[in-house]
Parts: sequence; structure tokens; C-alpha cells
Amino acid sequence: MKKLFLLTAALSLVNIHAIAQTYAVHSLPEIPLWPDKMPDASGARGPEVNNQGSLTHISTPRLIVHRPETPNGVAVLVISGGGYAHIETGKESGPAAEWLVSKGITAFELIYRLPQEGWETPYVPFEDGQRALRMIRAHAAEYAVDPHKIGILGFSAGGHLAGMVASVPDKVFYKPVDAVDGISAKPDFAGLIYPVISMLPPNDTTHSQKSILGKHPSMAEESEFSVEKQVKAGMPPVFLAQASDDPIASIDNSLLMFSALRKSGIPAELHIFQQGGHGWGMGKPGTETSSWPDLFQDWMQANGFR
Repeated sequence: MKKLFLLTAALSLVNIHAIAQTYAVHSLPEIPLWPDKMPDASGARGPEVNNQGSLTHISTPRLIVHRPETPNGVAVLVISGGGYAHIETGKESGPAAEWLVSKGITAFELIYRLPQEGWETPYVPFEDGQRALRMIRAHAAEYAVDPHKIGILGFSAGGHLAGMVASVPDKVFYKPVDAVDGISAKPDFAGLIYPVISMLPPNDTTHSQKSILGKHPSMAEESEFSVEKQVKAGMPPVFLAQASDDPIASIDNSLLMFSALRKSGIPAELHIFQQGGHGWGMGKPGTETSSWPDLFQDWMQANGFR
């Protein structure tokens, strides 16, 4: 009986801990990206679907705010992947945001619209990405953030979105809706983790490419949304990490991006892991991919963002 009591008590503590964690996640403050008029609206209006941290049917694009107890002035916009078909918050942006908070960095987790959910244009993720950077700067004082130390961190398709925002921050994806759209959408640094970069052959086989450009895009469209083709002087410093055996986004994505950055004189650091595959988030325990967060932290510090 005593052992049963102790086991029951232990399970109760586990359940309480789980409930507390769930409550903490759902009680985080959120900032709607479009308080009034949302551009190219029409799409998903039913309830948002959360399948174990994978989100679809996004009708309310927003920022989930993760605040450290003692902020150091640095902020990062964190963007999950999912082939632009879903958003892997449970495996990517959520854990990454909590890790950033442990380092004193304020993290803003982006919940963005998905291109194939009935919107007036498939380019809504880029509208939300630009708007997110502007909203963070608009709220910088409120969250004790230095407006000149705001970075962007993207995984997989989120890496493509982060790369596009970083490389073409002035590209007009939507008509301004309020004063916030007069604020710069350019991040001060960018981290791209196993990113989708190129949509040109032979790297035109990803789900991300099909979600954004459809089944039969022109070469001009593929080039316009290939991040390596948008790189130019003035782009912020970039950190890249990818596994050479990535079966989803070929390592050529990071190699093309690094080469383009180097040719344009943009400070960049590339880490290629021998093994790791794709979708490892904060890194698979016991593998070399688990070293990327520390490498990213060192890189931020070396570039004056810590």
C-alpha cells in the first residue's frame, strides 16, 4: 500500500508538472500581426489545428513572446519550417525560443499564414515575415529590446522565409496598412538552420517550392524566390548550419547561399555536419548537430549581438 501511495504521489507530481508546462505555453503573451486590416485576407477562418505542436489552418498570424527574466537587449524572430504546409512549433521554434530565453535573449515565435490555405496570394508568409520584424521594432522599448539587435532564425522552410526577409527586406509584398509598415523589416543578423534556399533546378523538388510556386513555375519565378539570387551588399551577417546527408533540402542549398554571401562580401559562417539528416531542431542528442546552438551563440557574440 505504501509503495502504491508513493507511486501515485509521484505520478501526481508528474501530472502537475505537465499541466504547469502546458499552462506556461498557452499563457505566453501574443502580439497579433494585423490588429485591423490583414492584406490578402480570405483564407483559413476555421479553428486552428494543433497536432502535437504542428500547426495548420492559421487564420490569426501572430508573435508568441518568450521573455527572459533579465533581457540583454537582443531579440530573435524564430520561424519553424514544415514545407509551408504546416508549422513545426513543437520541434523547432518552441524549443529554440526557450533556449534563447535561457541566454537572456527575447524570442518572438512567428505563427505565419500558410500559402495553400485559401489566401488571395501564396506569398502571405513573406507578408507576415516582414510585418513581424516591424512589429518587434515597434514594441522594442516595451520588451527592453535594442532595435539594432534584432535577428531572425529559421528552420527548413522557415529558413527560406528568414532568408527572404533578410535578403529583400524592402521588397513590397503588401500595401502598408498602418504606421508600423513605415518601420524597417531588415533583421540585424540571420541564422538559417537546414534551410531551403534555392528553388531553381536541381533544387526545385522541395514541398516548400511547390507550396509557394505551384506545380509549373517559370524560371523567372523560381529565381525570384531563390534566396541565393537575392543576396547583395548590405545584407546582414548570416549563420548557416546543415547536415551533408540532408535528404529533404540538399546541402547544396547552404553551399549556394554561402558562396553568394562570400561573393557579395557579407560576413557569413557555415557549419556542415557529416550526418544528421533533416528536421533536427535543437540537434539530436548525442550527435554532432546538437552543437549548433553553442556555435550560433559564439557567432552572435563574435558579431556583437550578445
